[in-house]
Amino acid sequence: MSAEPDYLPADALAEDEPKYLRRQKPVEIRKRKFSRKAWPLYRRVLAGGVAVLSMGFALYAAANYLLYSPGVLLQSADQIEIQGNRFVPPEAIAEKFSADMGRSVVRVPLTERREALESLPWVEQAHVQRVLPNRIRVEITERTPVAFLRTGSDLSLVDAQGVVLDRPAEGEFHFPVVAGLAESMPREAREQRMNLYVQFMKGIETVQPGADDHVSEADLSDAADLRATLTGLGAASGGASPILVHFGDSDFGNRYHLLAENIDQWRASAGSVDSVDLRFARQVVVNPESKTIAANLKQSAPVSAPLYRPLRVRQRAAVARKKR
Repeated sequence: MSAEPDYLPADALAEDEPKYLRRQKPVEIRKRKFSRKAWPLYRRVLAGGVAVLSMGFALYAAANYLLYSPGVLLQSADQIEIQGNRFVPPEAIAEKFSADMGRSVVRVPLTERREALESLPWVEQAHVQRVLPNRIRVEITERTPVAFLRTGSDLSLVDAQGVVLDRPAEGEFHFPVVAGLAESMPREAREQRMNLYVQFMKGIETVQPGADDHVSEADLSDAADLRATLTGLGAASGGASPILVHFGDSDFGNRYHLLAENIDQWRASAGSVDSVDLRFARQVVVNPESKTIAANLKQSAPVSAPLYRPLRVRQRAAVARKKR
């Protein structure tokens, strides 16, 4: 019996080895750098880049035009359109844009120019806007005067907020004269007293339409007592002198009604009426400005009398009493 060899040939082992244990040779896959499927992406990227460059160039050209082109420069006052001004001179408005002459309208600081315009006394509100390519539009809201203001020997105008206005060269105004205000007073104080005047005028007009035509002057020196000089009151108003009336600081309508209803009777009793004090509750003092009543008031206090009742005057400037 022959002995089997200790080894097998390599070929025999290779044939018997399972195929799944064999190591496969890797297959090399070559990729194209510019495949047909990638071309749409490349075209989009290229188109986007061209668009960005074009937009950048267009923005640069537009900015250069708006900032430096002669076609957008503000070169004269004729390029400033002004609306709403009646008493504000156009020259005063154009002067606020003097620093912008020769510059592009895009570089005009609109907020600063609006504030400069509103610093003009007659300008209550201003609106400024650019009108391309080379114009500026200004819309003005002017202040509304409500009275003449006596300033020394001259007369100015004043609005309801206490702003003192120069009288324009043109324009007719029919207002009472207000005294007791000065430009040196704080703005809040002037506005408070002018508010008192406005309430007074509205109050008497509500009670009797046309009553404001009888007001010649209003003295606002005392914030607690509006003193008004009235003319044309009563049946005998033609030859009667003006009347100085103390209205206090409230209830103007009722106090004016009391005055209008009783002025003829007070004239009949006192001979003439130069002044009336309506500030006291349930009493009226006639001719309190005269020296006679001033002396009497030092000796005796006023006697109360119901409002809207027939009144009786004692002496020229006596305290009105209830008719017995």
